[in-house]
Amino acid sequence: MSIGELSRLTGVPVRTIRFYCDNGILDSHRTSGGHRIFDPGTAVDQLLLVRRLRALGLSLTAIVDVRSGTVSLADAVTAERCALDTELAALTWRRASLRAVEDAPRAEQATRVALLAAIRDRRSTHDTIVAFWRRMLAPLSPDMLDGFVAMNVPDLPHDPAPDHIAAYAELAALVTDPALHTVMSRQFWRSDRTPIRHRRELLIGVGQACEVAGHRLIANEPPRPGPELDQFVAAHAAARGTRDTPRLRRELLIGATDTDHRINRYWRRTNEIIGTPTAGAAHHWLYDALTQSVNSAPAT
Repeated sequence: MSIGELSRLTGVPVRTIRFYCDNGILDSHRTSGGHRIFDPGTAVDQLLLVRRLRALGLSLTAIVDVRSGTVSLADAVTAERCALDTELAALTWRRASLRAVEDAPRAEQATRVALLAAIRDRRSTHDTIVAFWRRMLAPLSPDMLDGFVAMNVPDLPHDPAPDHIAAYAELAALVTDPALHTVMSRQFWRSDRTPIRHRRELLIGVGQACEVAGHRLIANEPPRPGPELDQFVAAHAAARGTRDTPRLRRELLIGATDTDHRINRYWRRTNEIIGTPTAGAAHHWLYDALTQSVNSAPAT
């Protein structure tokens, strides 16, 4: 079969057929006069398969691998679909970012552009936030840390709402600020970290107190002294090898950073995404309860 005849039977231009032959995609032979000829029993099916795979977006390299038997057709199609999934995820993230800028008030659009341009994609942004908490909560076991992350570090869907991706971008910016690490460390360890003998136990005890306080938040109960606060203070006392006293409660408020605007903004933006009370909100509830306890205690 001549190249012209193959072109007429398949509708593929002669120039394209030559290109496929020159790149090893389509089998051909040459006559003594140098003209290309093709096997009439296989050439049409081979060429139509190449065209159909190209129509599905497969690369010429992948098609060569399929034709040579190096890769099965199913594997080649699966690889292309996975690559397309990655591309679509990137495009979806980009579209959500553009919508977030569109939806921002005009005065905030430039700031939002800067925030969104600094984050590459959903996964790397999530990893950045998780890395912050791994440093912050290093005394915890991996299982406990994973539990905290699952409950308190949002993981956006592939097509996030504009306000959620804007909040996510701000979280990523906040965790790269060394000042946030400093004020959160002071919030966890309170006035002085050095007297703490059992850091892991402290984090566990505070976490348990926050879990109970979280139920009070869900019930819209205002902060107040009670068993949740007692559990919080007991965790600090045990970690320091002392007991719950009015003096300890006053010391836990010395240099407190619970009202720091960076901490409050971090947890507020997290809550906007998650939609449920966070550990940070519960921790602040306990701080307010501790403040009430100290202010209402008789002077000594």
